[in-house]
Amino acid sequence: MPRSMTGYGLAAGETSGGRVQVEIRTVNHRHFSSTFKLTSALQPLEGKIRQQVRDKLQRGHTTVHVRWLEEPERESAPRLNLDRAQMVVDGMIELKEKLGLPGEIDLSFVARQPEVFSFNSTDTPTVNEEEVLEIVNRAVEAVVGAREREGQSLAGELNGQLEELARLVGEVEDRAPVRVTNERDRLRRAVEELVEERKVDEDRLAVELALLADKLDVTEEIVRLRTHIAACREVLTKNEPIGRELTFLGQEMLRETNTIGSKANDAEIAQAVIDMKCVLEKFREQVENIE
Repeated sequence: MPRSMTGYGLAAGETSGGRVQVEIRTVNHRHFSSTFKLTSALQPLEGKIRQQVRDKLQRGHTTVHVRWLEEPERESAPRLNLDRAQMVVDGMIELKEKLGLPGEIDLSFVARQPEVFSFNSTDTPTVNEEEVLEIVNRAVEAVVGAREREGQSLAGELNGQLEELARLVGEVEDRAPVRVTNERDRLRRAVEELVEERKVDEDRLAVELALLADKLDVTEEIVRLRTHIAACREVLTKNEPIGRELTFLGQEMLRETNTIGSKANDAEIAQAVIDMKCVLEKFREQVENIE
């Protein structure tokens, strides 16, 4: 089943006494590329998270955002700044003496003063690697599911375009013999007008008609087009990344269509070629979304 390169996945779960959320978005890109936004505690896992995502998503630009919904309690104990506490007490004593104020110095008051107790801002919570990677895996699976659903829809559209292309190829094939006959009659009339009363050299005319028929013949192009259409239909049944293969086949179909157009010399075939190019342009645009 083909996959789109556009998808979204979200998963959250409990880990390390907190709650982590993993959000993944993917958009079109010729190759695989990724951007990660991780909190400091989760940054050591970036390599493993990247590989986990890379194993499931072959193409597209991927943005992975992993953050705490509820951060776990930090393991470090508060640090007492005894010098700062002594400065607060000394200041309170001096204030009491100089202003003659009553009252005792209260422990809770000293403890509440800035910088008496502090936490190291570099402390990070301990992370359970397996639990975090399991949440990442659920988010990745959600993205894969979204890409598969959209890919199924894209496959339906691409098959419809291939069907329309095959119909137009049939029109060209039906018209091709008529065009050769018309060209033969036109050439005969032109020769007769030129020679007037003189006898037409039928052998020479037959040779020229044969050369003209060969020049206008589009049988090989039609055969190759039908082969490419069949190959596209086969590729669309594969359960693997197929975007590059479809891109190549689309280019080959356009090449054959252009060759038919250059040989057309017929209004109906020229119109069919224009319609074929329109279908192939739509095909190309849709293939750009396929992984």
